[in-house]
Amino acid sequence: MPRRAVSVDEAAGGITALTGHTFSDRELLERALTHASARKGIDYQRLEFLGDRVLGLVISEMLFSAFPDAPEGELSVRLNALVNAETLAAIAEEIGLPAFIKTGSEIRALSGRKRVNVRADVTEALIAALYLDGGLDAARAFVRRHWAKRARSSGAARRDAKTQLQEWAHQVAGEAPTYKTEDRAGPDHDPLFTVSVKLKGYKPADATGRSKREAEQNAATALLVREGVWDKEGRR
Repeated sequence: MPRRAVSVDEAAGGITALTGHTFSDRELLERALTHASARKGIDYQRLEFLGDRVLGLVISEMLFSAFPDAPEGELSVRLNALVNAETLAAIAEEIGLPAFIKTGSEIRALSGRKRVNVRADVTEALIAALYLDGGLDAARAFVRRHWAKRARSSGAARRDAKTQLQEWAHQVAGEAPTYKTEDRAGPDHDPLFTVSVKLKGYKPADATGRSKREAEQNAATALLVREGVWDKEGRR
């Protein structure tokens, strides 16, 4: 049975419960929850851009305070783990955000990576909407509530895959790995990149991502796991 569309009032009430913030600008909230496939000209893409930056700032503040002795490299690794699409989509699931996302029928049928991307994008857009409607304090309160536990997790300190692969590559092959974009699929608002990574003496590895950088990281991770440098959790 198709899911019943959530009204603007229902969405506003539900989002207030999720975020602790009552929106004064309902149109802003509606935009944050709307995919381009659902309503031409009204979608979350610009808000997603802003939300990504607000999230990065708040997470950076949290890490800077929580780990006063951590070097810049460790803080960067933790930051990347906390703002990637997988983490954002997982938090969206935990708080029930997908129930309020408006999409066209073709997007509702998506699964796998593309569904992760949509949920991650809406989470960023919602953070931007909180920032614009309630200021940085509203956005900060939401992020702290839902990211704090993950921010303190030891798993968030996993090393950057490309950095790890480069160091290992110099040890075993005497040269740096090379990355090549093999394919770019999907519409402009939801691209999917396929990237391969090659290293002398080893079979290439490939992976996908919603940006070239993400695809490169995923390809580096795939090679590290396959060669036993990392386990599946990204640990040595």
